[in-house]
Amino acid sequence: MASVEEATRSLEDGFRGKEAVLPPRRTGHGMSSSSLLRRRSDRSVLSKVRSEPLRRLLANLQEVFLGTKLSPLFPAVPLAVAAQCFDFGRAWVFALSMVGLAPLAERLSFLSEQISYYGGPTVGGLLNATCGNAPELIIALLALQKDKMEVLKWSLLGSILSNLLLVLGSSLFCGGIANYTKERPFDRKQSDVNLSLLLLGALCCIFALVFPRSASVGEGDVGAGAALNLSRACSIVMLVAYLGCLFFQLKTHRQLFEPPEDEADSNDDTVSDTPVIGFASAFAWLVGMTAVVAFLSDYVVTTIEAASESWGMPVSFVSVIMLPIVGNAAEHTAAIIFAFKNKIDITLGITLGSSTQISMFVVPLSIIVAWIKGVHMHLDFGLLETGSLVMSILITAFTLQDGTWHYMKGFVLLLCYVVIGASFFILRPSLNQANAINWGVETIPMKSVKA
Repeated sequence: MASVEEATRSLEDGFRGKEAVLPPRRTGHGMSSSSLLRRRSDRSVLSKVRSEPLRRLLANLQEVFLGTKLSPLFPAVPLAVAAQCFDFGRAWVFALSMVGLAPLAERLSFLSEQISYYGGPTVGGLLNATCGNAPELIIALLALQKDKMEVLKWSLLGSILSNLLLVLGSSLFCGGIANYTKERPFDRKQSDVNLSLLLLGALCCIFALVFPRSASVGEGDVGAGAALNLSRACSIVMLVAYLGCLFFQLKTHRQLFEPPEDEADSNDDTVSDTPVIGFASAFAWLVGMTAVVAFLSDYVVTTIEAASESWGMPVSFVSVIMLPIVGNAAEHTAAIIFAFKNKIDITLGITLGSSTQISMFVVPLSIIVAWIKGVHMHLDFGLLETGSLVMSILITAFTLQDGTWHYMKGFVLLLCYVVIGASFFILRPSLNQANAINWGVETIPMKSVKA
């Protein structure tokens, strides 16, 4: 139990009028990069500062910018701005922006966790549901604003595939090798809920793909309009399902999503069970960092085509493979390290929870926003994209069906990710033409960006 001195010190940063409400325990998805990658702060030097407002400001700066093991990546943020201002090349702007998003995404998770201490577990869960994949959501909305539908769909698809195949596969492979003598079963209840939602999302994407090509619907504007209405209806259903999952997770069956006692209470993974930043300060930092994430995301969306041309890679490969790997590096690293510690339940909470958020919240929300803006966006991701999504979910479901884990399962998932990556790297340019010829689908051209 935290001492009185620790509790007093945790509340001295910018907020005096509200007591912290400590949630009992975080779910597996909540115990991601914010807990594992946090660094203990030494405030002995700050105690020598006589001015109390200045001491609070320095303490906040220390916790926000130096309280993470990813702090060496923060210089990428001003370097990206400098590369844009001094015209160093759009490829450099894109690369530095991607690197800068990694620590910012981890800090958003940390700040939402700090706010949850004051608002309780329900508020914390809702914040985690909205801020857990904030970079993906912001990139999707910016791509929608710039009429880059393909980049939008590829980036969201890449986030799901990287979580299901790359991150989970790496975790099972590395954790299985490191703990091959300690193999033990995991609780399937949490994974079953997430996989059922992922299958529902895959079903909606399959119908959106097949519906306009069905002979009973017809071709031309009638078939396209019917497919668009189906996608919008499915998006509403997906959002309702996600809200139902939140109620299921945060209210009625919260115990299913909590890590086991020996995993949740391990002292080597978490730094403190008390808030280190006041409520007002955490909220202000959350708003500010969200604005910075939006700023860098705009750089990413604007320069992705120029970067792909400079690197000699298709835009599809950069969007599906490279962007999710770098942008979610913090959360991915945490999932793998938890598997190394033989805590696969937390790893599953991170990977499957993040995939569910993207599939059932970010994707349908993008469809609804496009609907409001009058943009004709649907759930038809294309043949290769939909096939990759469906097969990834099915392979992951079969991998986890027996409730045990070992390195061979992770090895197979990694090989599946390699095959999908090779497909997007080699086959994508010809597939655009094939879809337009065989199916009569009008592809939405992306705006060209001059290098």
